[in-house]
Amino acid sequence: MRYMMAYDMMETVRNTNQWLGASALSLASYPAFAGLPNPALSWMAAWGEVTERSFQRMIAKPDWGIHTVTCADGKDHVVEINTVVERAFGDLIHFHVSGREEQPRRVLLVAPMSGHYATLLRSTVKSLIENCEVYITDWHNARDIAVSEGKFDVEDYTAYLVDFMRALGPDIHVVAVCQPVPLTLAATAYLAEQDPKAQPNSLTLIGGPVDPDASPTDVTDFGHRVTMGQLEQTMIQRVGFKYKGVGRKVYPGLLQLSSFMSMNMDRHSKAFADQIGRVAQGEASDHDPHNRFYDEYLAVMDMTAEFYLSTVERIFKNREIARNEFVVNGHKVDIGKITDVAVKTVEGAKDDISAPGQCVAALDLCTGLDESKKASHLEPDAGHYGIFAGRSWRNNIRPLVIDFMNANSRTKVAAE
Repeated sequence: MRYMMAYDMMETVRNTNQWLGASALSLASYPAFAGLPNPALSWMAAWGEVTERSFQRMIAKPDWGIHTVTCADGKDHVVEINTVVERAFGDLIHFHVSGREEQPRRVLLVAPMSGHYATLLRSTVKSLIENCEVYITDWHNARDIAVSEGKFDVEDYTAYLVDFMRALGPDIHVVAVCQPVPLTLAATAYLAEQDPKAQPNSLTLIGGPVDPDASPTDVTDFGHRVTMGQLEQTMIQRVGFKYKGVGRKVYPGLLQLSSFMSMNMDRHSKAFADQIGRVAQGEASDHDPHNRFYDEYLAVMDMTAEFYLSTVERIFKNREIARNEFVVNGHKVDIGKITDVAVKTVEGAKDDISAPGQCVAALDLCTGLDESKKASHLEPDAGHYGIFAGRSWRNNIRPLVIDFMNANSRTKVAAE
């Protein structure tokens, strides 16, 4: 019960701050105050506007915001988001471009379950949807999943990926970003043994911890310093009474967000102070750079306790993927069984989350794969987010990934 009280206390603090922001904005906006030449009222209204928006975003799932795409015919086509596979902990969705012929290049994006929604890959989707049929894993917020749905850990996550790949068929290219990289590699190896005909054409692994010890970071060091007992006692709570998943053990999104913010508190504090100043001076807008970034950054989701704890213990501490000893539903997965799926790794030279060396370790594990089907790329001057979003991705990495897909397609695709 104390864990539920702690969860509800965090939600109460968030709700209170949202209310304070709304109250400050409303009070400072009274028409009766319009005749008072006091800049304090403008600053009070600005503080209220920024505060209300920030704390409200913490419980809101961002919209994809992908409404149209300009195709090769020069016309804008409407984008429809359709659910292909619906499951309790996550769906497989498809971005269908109306009025366009189905593209031969079909891509499955495996989004991370690491505190943020799959919409974190919005720009990645936008860059691929122009000439690809894009599918993505859309993971659900654990607080909204009833306890009766059971557990969800790294083995369940891997099993979901296996099911999604089977549903899409073999003529797909899989791109995994960040946290799910090692589990996507395991899912592909599982298919190589259990259902070879369902294997994808290619597998692109972007900035993920296949071998966390290959190049230690603060993230991996934290995993080694803290015991599993300490993690469970300090990070795990039960969902409070407000949500459908009441009683489910989770790693709360609000607790994750506090950890994210604390790592760069000075930068975040300055960003919000500057935004308040811009709002007070009438220089801000609903979709300015600050709001575009923080609307996504502040939107956090709860992870199931089993998934979080098993990730730390099995991927980081025990290095089961790195040592090729990962087990799914009682079956020991052998990554060396991957022989037909081309594998490419992408790393950022300045990635301080999954440092260079952690992801490329996947190629050494693919002992049964011919060297001609292996590729790697190290993007200079790119950080963690830069390797799947932003200029480095658009200008340098995306073209290489597309070329890799084309070169390893069973169905011939016209080059760009």
